[in-house]
Amino acid sequence: MTPGENMSFKIGIVGLPNVGKSTLFNAITKSKVEAANYPFATIDPNIGVVAVPDERLAKLAKQEKSEKIVPTTIEFVDIAGLVKGASAGEGLGNQFLSHIREVDAIMEVIRFFENKDIIHVQGNIDPQRDMETIAIELQLADLQNVDKRMETVSRAAKSGDREMIVKKAVLEKYKAALEKGQMANTVILSDEEKENSKDIQLLTTKPIMFVANDKFDLDKKEFTSSGVILKPSASEAEGSQFQKEILRSDALHQNDAVIRIDAQLESELAELDDAERADYLKELGLPESGLDKIIKAAYKTLGLITFITAGPKESKAWTCTVGTKAPQAAGKIHTDFEKGFIRAEVIQWDKLLEAGGYGGSRDKGWLRVEGKEYTIQDGDVVHFRFNV
Repeated sequence: MTPGENMSFKIGIVGLPNVGKSTLFNAITKSKVEAANYPFATIDPNIGVVAVPDERLAKLAKQEKSEKIVPTTIEFVDIAGLVKGASAGEGLGNQFLSHIREVDAIMEVIRFFENKDIIHVQGNIDPQRDMETIAIELQLADLQNVDKRMETVSRAAKSGDREMIVKKAVLEKYKAALEKGQMANTVILSDEEKENSKDIQLLTTKPIMFVANDKFDLDKKEFTSSGVILKPSASEAEGSQFQKEILRSDALHQNDAVIRIDAQLESELAELDDAERADYLKELGLPESGLDKIIKAAYKTLGLITFITAGPKESKAWTCTVGTKAPQAAGKIHTDFEKGFIRAEVIQWDKLLEAGGYGGSRDKGWLRVEGKEYTIQDGDVVHFRFNV
């Protein structure tokens, strides 16, 4: 059998110099890279692979007496700071932009904290201006790419090639949006346009998450943003309210994920063991760590879910996209599982725990048999049946 590929995905951390990107990278990957107080401390991208925290795995492993636990992972890429004029080669702009092209989603870090000892490349703290600077540089880089592609595609479209005609229409839509100062991911494409433009990889078609690097007041147990005190909240409403009040920018869209953290505090939390970290978060009144917030936002932004296989050998998490059918999920484990798929035995993880195992689940009628058209749900525990 040929092993399948558990989906791995890359999040590129971008932002202006000295906004806390490397500090955040250190915290979420628990690794040590240079986080210096000057622009371009990070030239080559640092890469860290992070296990996705999932309490479901440990509980299932205990019940199933699994020999090991295998979480799914996210790859974080710490990309050097962009500056105004990066699209024209300012700083090390072109090199940085090429690194962004290789990631699945962009996590933009915006500086909200005040610290006179850490210089700001543009002189003062202005989150809206910083967001717009990054947006403009990404848009200008995309415009250059679109113009270059347009020359080749336009010539091919004249021959009457339907694919090239459609591709030309897509490029024209992207160009119109970018020239208006809009991200390419705001462009609405038909199914035919999507199918024929998969090879048009633009920076601003990538999903974008925003991280507001703020200062958490340990005494007041509150965040301070540009003079506004905001209490931490576990609800999704916090993101939209924070977005509405603080991040007023054309670079931010209604559906973009917004996460508020203190990167320096996250660095301190990263040094603690799991029990100490949980106690400290509780003491601070924070419902979860910044890493947990980022991973949840990443999954939502990229449209990802997790399904689980659990047994005596191992309890393992697998990542797939929302809407994945059972045979394609089976293919994540082994390619032969997809080719020879017969059926899947499925139960939600909490129901499996409640039943005390697979035997109890069958007795209660909770372990369902699903066919090729079944759509995998987040938290499904699945056992695949297949022909070799």
